[in-house]
Amino acid sequence: MGRAGRGDRHEEDVAVGLLTIGAFARAAGLTPKALRLYDQMGLLPPAAVDAESGYRFYDEAQLARARLVGRLRGIGMPLAEIRSVCSLPPAEAADAVTNFWRRVSADTATRARLTSDLVQHLSGKDTSMNDFRFAAAIDPGTARDSNEDRAYADSGLVAVADGTRGPYGGHAAEAAIEALRGLAGTSLGEVENAVEAADRAVRALPADDQPVTTLTALVRHGSRLVLAHVGDTRAYLLRHGELTLLTHDHTWVQAQVDRGELDPAAVAGHEKRALLVRALGWGEHVEADLALRTVLPGDRYLLCSDGLHTVVTRAEMREAMAGEPREAVDRLIAAARRAGALDNLACAAYFSVA
Repeated sequence: MGRAGRGDRHEEDVAVGLLTIGAFARAAGLTPKALRLYDQMGLLPPAAVDAESGYRFYDEAQLARARLVGRLRGIGMPLAEIRSVCSLPPAEAADAVTNFWRRVSADTATRARLTSDLVQHLSGKDTSMNDFRFAAAIDPGTARDSNEDRAYADSGLVAVADGTRGPYGGHAAEAAIEALRGLAGTSLGEVENAVEAADRAVRALPADDQPVTTLTALVRHGSRLVLAHVGDTRAYLLRHGELTLLTHDHTWVQAQVDRGELDPAAVAGHEKRALLVRALGWGEHVEADLALRTVLPGDRYLLCSDGLHTVVTRAEMREAMAGEPREAVDRLIAAARRAGALDNLACAAYFSVA
């Protein structure tokens, strides 16, 4: 009994002006178990710990941080991220919480769509798991003997790439497309990794004539498509009779248009029209545009290099895409050649079965 009495007196000395873990938990709206976890994680160390009993004591001044930690846990924020948020000034902390919730919302929306697709598929009501018809073709154009453009199409991948002129331009385009082959059914993150692998493969080509290449590709991802894009090759979608450009040219002239410094009408004839600001093998690292697209029955996708889309009109594209994939690519290459086709041509069609 004497030993217990000495311990009680020691705890009373330690706890002068402090709250026991139980009292502090009640005041903060937490549990003692949660407080012990936050202590272990370095989020909320107690103001004092009894050396003999290990009992934790807290200062009332710690209540604000405890309640903040509890509220952040309430929205599902991981403890490691909470530690970072708690160290920020209020305005920056608010921005961090906003960014966290945007990520959660995007992830929730993606999971909801995937869940809906799975339910539809399992119930036999799946209308988006369509088969695709496809075709691809390249042509040197009317003014060149060599062709550095490449095109590829199968049931899980359709892609075009435009390598720079020179002995290794075609190799660069081939390496870019090859890195994406066999990726059907994979995630957006895996496509991003494959694009980075393509960038490394292009950079590994002979440095004395370092080539670069554009890349625009659609990779099958269940009932959706992952669109990967770098450069000025393009992807179009024909849906319900309306033709839409899905990609944004990564060129110097387009950047000037975006800043309002160049009239869009002046792009076609501009001397720097083909000057890229993004490409595989260019700059310190690859920066690709990635998007996940839902497929509707009857959707028709067209991918092409700038040698084609700069000389073939949207009306000609729409008309050609009304037929079968092979017919479409052949008609578009023929149309480009009739228009002069001074550049190499690459074209690929990927049509969803209605």
